[in-house]
Amino acid sequence: MLPTDEQPKSPPPEPAPAAAPAPAAPPPPRPEPTGSAWARFLEAIRWPWWGGRSTSFATTGDTRAPAPAVFGPAAPAQAAERAPGDLGPVLPGLPEAQRPESTTPIRDGVVGPPCPNCGTANPPDRRFCRRCATPLHPEQRARQAGGRQRRRWRGDRSRLLRRLAAIAAVAALLIAGYLFSPRAVDLWQDTLDKLATPAPVGPSGTDASAQLPDHPANLAVDGASNRYWGAPAVGDSIEFAFAEPFRLLALIVHTGAAEDQQQFAAQGRPSSLEVVTTAEDGTTRAERVELADKPGPQQWNTGVSDVVRIRLVITGAAGQPPGGHIALGEVEFFRRP
Repeated sequence: MLPTDEQPKSPPPEPAPAAAPAPAAPPPPRPEPTGSAWARFLEAIRWPWWGGRSTSFATTGDTRAPAPAVFGPAAPAQAAERAPGDLGPVLPGLPEAQRPESTTPIRDGVVGPPCPNCGTANPPDRRFCRRCATPLHPEQRARQAGGRQRRRWRGDRSRLLRRLAAIAAVAALLIAGYLFSPRAVDLWQDTLDKLATPAPVGPSGTDASAQLPDHPANLAVDGASNRYWGAPAVGDSIEFAFAEPFRLLALIVHTGAAEDQQQFAAQGRPSSLEVVTTAEDGTTRAERVELADKPGPQQWNTGVSDVVRIRLVITGAAGQPPGGHIALGEVEFFRRP
């Protein structure tokens, strides 16, 4: 080694290692507030049969019951007393408004009518958009509404037709009643006749177109069948008048001079009569009555209202000898009560 005047340089000193950072101080313990919710909860669940002893789990040994706590909102903890990261009580979150949907159409190769709202293509058989549920065919809904209105009109028309039919039926009944009212009245009167019990009625006067001196007309209604009205020939008549109008139900005729067969055959007998009734208003009604050639009563039923006069005309005779006469023994009238 060659001598030199220069002193050898010492190596540079190594840098001192950096001091380790001091560890962070632990957070101060959070003091438990005396009026915490836990203490209030324990105080609240104290039952009356516990003798007023406190249910606090503190280890102080104090068994005296604390004063009743007043319930109310807990005082918010101060920010300085909260531990790091503790946000404390918060209010419930407010509902967020619904975000508007995007109207950008979906491009996925579906071929069909586009949605009028978002433009998304939909299969032809869909009625609502597969993305935003917008009706795809509003004109069909309009046509359906029109169809409902037409159906409603059909229902109204049916009700109108039913009402018109009911009115026509009532009108037909009224017209039929007006046209056939006499027949309807007759049917009603016939029904009443069948339900009623005929009662006898006597005439107030008697008159004849011809009579024999010994056999006047009044003997036909004297109540005895062996005394009679003697008519000289066929065509003669006898008439009976009544004081009040009545409904004639039946007529009983006794032909011949008497009920004895020998006396009966001695004179002629009526074989047919024409009964002419006169009503209170002047209308007349004529009916033909056929009689049997035998003694005894023969009844003829009828039904004539408001009768005030009855005339019997002899239209046929049986067993009348030459020079003899026709005998009408007795006539009885019956009315509806």
